[in-house]
Amino acid sequence: MTENRPPRRPQRRQTRAVHGGTSRSRFDETCEAIFFTSGYVYEKAEDAEAAFNNSRPRYQYSRFGNPTVAMFEARMCELEGAAAARATASGMAAVFASLMSQLKAGDRVVSSDALFGSCHYIIAEILPRFGIETILLDGRDLDQWKKALAKPTAAVFMESPSNPQLRIVDIPAVCELAHAAGARVVVDNVFATPMLQQPLKLGADVVVYSATKHIDGQGRTLGGIVLGDEEFIVNQLQPFLRHTGPSLSPMNAWLLLKGLETLEVRLERMCAAALRIAKFLGAHPRVAAAHYPGLPSHPQYELNRRQMSAGGSLVTFSVPGGKEAAFRLLNALRLILISNNLGDSKSLVTHPATTTHQRLKAHEREALGIDDGMVRLSVGLEDPADLEDDLDQALKAV
Repeated sequence: MTENRPPRRPQRRQTRAVHGGTSRSRFDETCEAIFFTSGYVYEKAEDAEAAFNNSRPRYQYSRFGNPTVAMFEARMCELEGAAAARATASGMAAVFASLMSQLKAGDRVVSSDALFGSCHYIIAEILPRFGIETILLDGRDLDQWKKALAKPTAAVFMESPSNPQLRIVDIPAVCELAHAAGARVVVDNVFATPMLQQPLKLGADVVVYSATKHIDGQGRTLGGIVLGDEEFIVNQLQPFLRHTGPSLSPMNAWLLLKGLETLEVRLERMCAAALRIAKFLGAHPRVAAAHYPGLPSHPQYELNRRQMSAGGSLVTFSVPGGKEAAFRLLNALRLILISNNLGDSKSLVTHPATTTHQRLKAHEREALGIDDGMVRLSVGLEDPADLEDDLDQALKAV
């Protein structure tokens, strides 16, 4: 006799991060299983035919879908509030697929100019090769958005907060303009994560992540994901991914599931530490400027408060003396590690002008506010007092 259980109450975010999307095998394992398989077998030839003509949905090939990967996709949907999602091998695969799956020659894309270096390369160099018109503008300026979106547009792309300047885009306002122009809005939400900002609730249509960053959060693996409505994900994105092949491995999906379990707890600690470090750097006599969306000194502080529940784990600051001074600072650090990654449990620091944004010309970096003395700090889980001590002794080398 089947036990009658009361319906499950709506679960809160941290509970969804631990349990969401779990699908147990017949062995009833506690921890999510890793399905290491490239393919799947069929009892009869007719079953394979039914699988491939979609009359009987099931797993066919791990490039198309895998149970461990599907659990990661389902859990991310629960956290993001999305109807559907597809995971990819990396964050850049997610960005590229989110755009190319919906664009064709003759289409028009409008994007904020404050982008991660590889995202900028896709918008400014790769898309135009396919006959796609691209417009880059200052994402903080609504008048520029209004002017650019006065014409029919296929897609809008933005990062908010941006990498590395931590500029904020007014997502609801831009979405309203974009939709009036017929555009689908794609937001790279990697700095905020679904724990601090949910772009779909702000009006966006598609959200992309480099899951390599905070979602894994421990420097172990690459991964990406695209989330949105069923029509876009299933009818446009899925065929593109299926036939181009940037699939996420089951092992990496499992690591990302484990990362999600502690994401909110880690972010609470990291955001609190980042705010403290930003205040410390802002008051330091050897720092020319410190930027952090959670500080009232940030020019878009009020906008950030409306869109995000905290300022995030990234702080950028500039030291007088340009590249030479920034390099002396980085080389003098003893605890904080030099790395171009971010969102890790270990604090990481990089020099954007010579790493993530070195492809840009000097005048382009200057226009974006990336000066040669700028340093990007990803605050980890160490004691913030130890981070302050390390930064203080390193700044003496500047």
